Order: sequence, then C-alpha cells, then structure tokens
Amino acid sequence: MTEEKVILVNENDEQIGLMPKMEAHEKALLHRAFSVFILNSKNEIMLQQRAAQKYHSPLLWTNTTCSHQREGETNLQAGNRRLMEEMGIQAELKELFSFIYKAPFDNGLTEHELDHVMIGYYDDAPNINKEEAESWKWMSIEAVKEDMKANPSIYTVWFKIIFDEFYHYLEEHKSPLVKEQ
Repeated sequence: MTEEKVILVNENDEQIGLMPKMEAHEKALLHRAFSVFILNSKNEIMLQQRAAQKYHSPLLWTNTTCSHQREGETNLQAGNRRLMEEMGIQAELKELFSFIYKAPFDNGLTEHELDHVMIGYYDDAPNINKEEAESWKWMSIEAVKEDMKANPSIYTVWFKIIFDEFYHYLEEHKSPLVKEQ
C-alpha cells in the first residue's frame, strides 16, 4: 500500500505540491487538512477516542473526525469520506472557517496545517471503525471546554487548538449553526 500524500499549500491555501504524509509531518511543512464537528440536537459534540494503534496520540480524545484532503477532493468530500471511514456515519456538512496552526509532538512529528473546520448534525450512535477509533461519546460544548482545562492530557494537541477556534467562532456568530433546543 502506498503512503497517502498530503496537499502542500501556501498561506492562501493554494496548492504548491504533494508529499507523503509522514515526510510532511517530519519536515513540518504546511499542508491542507480538515476537522469535522458533529453535533446532536442537544448541542453536544460527538467526540472520538483515537485507536490504541495510532502512530501518534493513541487513546486521546479529539473531535468527531479529522484528516487530510486527497488531490482533487473538495473539503466537503474529504470530510464525508473520513466521517464514513472512521465513524460509519453520514451527515450533511457545512464549512465554517479555516485557519493555520502548528503543533509539535513528542515523537518528532509536527502538524502544520491549514485546517478547514466543518460542522454537521447527527443524533444516532456511530458505527465506529476500531482501527481508527477506540470509543466515542457525546459531550456538551461547555463540558468539553471545562474538561480540557481540568484534564488537558487526555485530549489531542490539535483538538485543543481547533476547539478553541471553534468555540470562539460560535461565540462570535452567536451560535447560528447550533440548533435551538
């Protein structure tokens, strides 16, 4: 199996090349990525606990799904593909915003991503792929915020960064995307 490639981009999200995923993370090169937040009708986020065999951040909690777009794939296509591959669900996704972040890991790899953040809604239990996700749970947005303060070591580095951006986005937009109860 050939290693998946990531799309290298500049700060304007213009493609400048392709590179094997591990090499891009070893060299900390800016590449395109996405993060999906699935909410239910109670305004809870579906969190994923990463599988134990993941090469970084195993068993840590993170957003519903996140990954990298493939060449020729739109952000929404990529989000839907990984949502099905990891969580076994389909949801209509909407793009919210994008931003750049850089997060080094203890193993020498670095996430340097132009991340496209998306939201979708789903109320049922997922059918998780055990090679990707160990477990899952629903948590209210405020509970996630508080738990990250109390237990930061149980969350992925990138989720702490992305959640903060997501939270501020919802505050600034007075939660028009979060369904009323």
